[in-house]
Amino acid sequence: MMDFSLRKFVLFLSLCALAGWTHAQLPNEKFGKPSSMEWEFFGWGDALDADALILCKTMKVTYKLSDQVANYNRSESAISSDNFTDFGKNQIDPNSIIVKHEFRLRTKILKPEGARHANIDITYYDTDFGKSDYNDELNDLKIRVFTKNEKGKVVKRSVDTKGFARERINENYVVLHVEVPDVQAGSIIEYQYDISSTRPGFLYDWVFQDSIPTVFTKCDIDIPAILQFNMNVPIHRLIRSGVEVGRLNYDTNRPDMKKGKSCPTNHYTVIGEYIVPEGHPLKNNTTADKIAPFTSQIITPGITPPPALPAGSTHLKIQ
Repeated sequence: MMDFSLRKFVLFLSLCALAGWTHAQLPNEKFGKPSSMEWEFFGWGDALDADALILCKTMKVTYKLSDQVANYNRSESAISSDNFTDFGKNQIDPNSIIVKHEFRLRTKILKPEGARHANIDITYYDTDFGKSDYNDELNDLKIRVFTKNEKGKVVKRSVDTKGFARERINENYVVLHVEVPDVQAGSIIEYQYDISSTRPGFLYDWVFQDSIPTVFTKCDIDIPAILQFNMNVPIHRLIRSGVEVGRLNYDTNRPDMKKGKSCPTNHYTVIGEYIVPEGHPLKNNTTADKIAPFTSQIITPGITPPPALPAGSTHLKIQ
């Protein structure tokens, strides 16, 4: 028979293998249905006693370019006497650029007291509650709560988003207070929404470290090369980043578009994995240090930087 010490060692190896396999199955960036592994996941080494977990949090930013912006990329052979003036003065026209931010968040409640983490705040630019043409628009807010009944069947419930309160925090920004009712231990909540902006010189910051442990967080930004930003990526062992040259097609039906159907982009991807809150106790008898957010600042001439978020606030805040 296998002695007790050997059995303990084999069990330890099995648990390590299971933990490694579990990590290999995460993250799940596809929204609409939590994976079986997410139902079985309750934390990792430094985060085994949390009230709730962020399973996946992503932001994808894309630009939509049209009309006069497209002229910037045309060669001289495509410029005639009737459009030369148009080409010269409209190289960057904010009215021809739409920036789309797509936000996705999946949170798992582990304990009854963790139900408060189902509530989030969404801060966005709005100078007078939608009366200005340059305000950002929050669209397609969807919230789904997944629970398992006594038979182990997954039950999905959609949350009505019409009654959420909005609060003005200064002359430029409002916050939408999202409150998710009837959340219990074991529930998985998915949130998704888009923010469309006509302000090409502004990108929302991305916070990698929240008030609860985060399994996976990703920021994906594709910026036309005609717009130049200083990108401040946090330097930390749990954060990895990369930038590559991409390509963006113009959204235009202009008959004078003989050339320049697309433009080069700078495509940034920043990923964080297995992040615990600042000050959280770690297994090595230390505490987790602070991870800076991913920030940007426009430096393209002629583009005026818009008002920044109030000091200390973040766009997406988990309660």
